[in-house]
Amino acid sequence: MNEVLRDPMPAVGHLLGPGSRHVVVERVVAAIVATACLTLLGVAAWLQPSPTGVGTHTQLFPLQSCAWIEYADMPCPTCGMTTAFAHAADGHFIRSFITQPMGCVLAIATAMAFWVSLYITFTGSPIWRVFQSMWRPSVVWIMAILILAAWGYKIWAFKRGIGI
Repeated sequence: MNEVLRDPMPAVGHLLGPGSRHVVVERVVAAIVATACLTLLGVAAWLQPSPTGVGTHTQLFPLQSCAWIEYADMPCPTCGMTTAFAHAADGHFIRSFITQPMGCVLAIATAMAFWVSLYITFTGSPIWRVFQSMWRPSVVWIMAILILAAWGYKIWAFKRGIGI
């Protein structure tokens, strides 16, 4: 009886078994990630994609147009990302890819992250460790090259007036 009085709220791990405190934390983190992904995709679905392929973000808060376009007459590395997300959230993946290839890839990755996080939240599966082990320097370099390639494409498309 003295034991209960000293610690009226035993640790969650004690109630669930050894090592389970770690699983609870993973599930909470997964729920937060799922919520963030769903919020991002929900906002993207709410936005009307700009027909010029850039500037969709100006519908959010008092955000300004891209200064790179105004001063350098070329898009910044993230130009078209919001528009690409909006197209992807509406299910228009080809338009999304034409608008900003990396934005399309990131929108799809966000949707995948939502489903994986939701799965982890409900099952406690350690599947996230597979994705964690994939983050090696070579993968980061490949991502950087793809981002630069998508930016190069966006500059090329912008200069030719290609926007979807």
